[in-house]
Amino acid sequence: MPMTDPIADMLTRIRNATRVQKKSVTMPASTVKQGIARVLKEEGFIGDFRVEPGQPTARLVLDLKYGETGELVIRSIERVSKPGCRVYSSADDLRPIVRGLGIQILSTPKGIVSDRVARRDRVGGEVLCKVY
Repeated sequence: MPMTDPIADMLTRIRNATRVQKKSVTMPASTVKQGIARVLKEEGFIGDFRVEPGQPTARLVLDLKYGETGELVIRSIERVSKPGCRVYSSADDLRPIVRGLGIQILSTPKGIVSDRVARRDRVGGEVLCKVY
């Protein structure tokens, strides 16, 4: 059975790995997933990410991040726009998540960006997920 929502699969892998305090998580790589990983790194939710070549597909490896005493940096990561119900937002409609401690990741004409960057650049798009 082919995977119908690879982004939801990525988020579920991250959620599961953080719950058991894994150091890293691996998944099939794609351009969209790399964009999401880049935003998560820029916003400080993960340590780093890399793409490892492989057959039949390349693998995306995320190095997860925890606090000094092992507390979760990613407390919640959830899909907003789903294949059956897309959610779009303009720059004016984007509101801070958890009083600015969380982010929304958007797919915009300028690439995959966080809600902060989308508001700054005055660009809207599809809301892929929420992280806090």
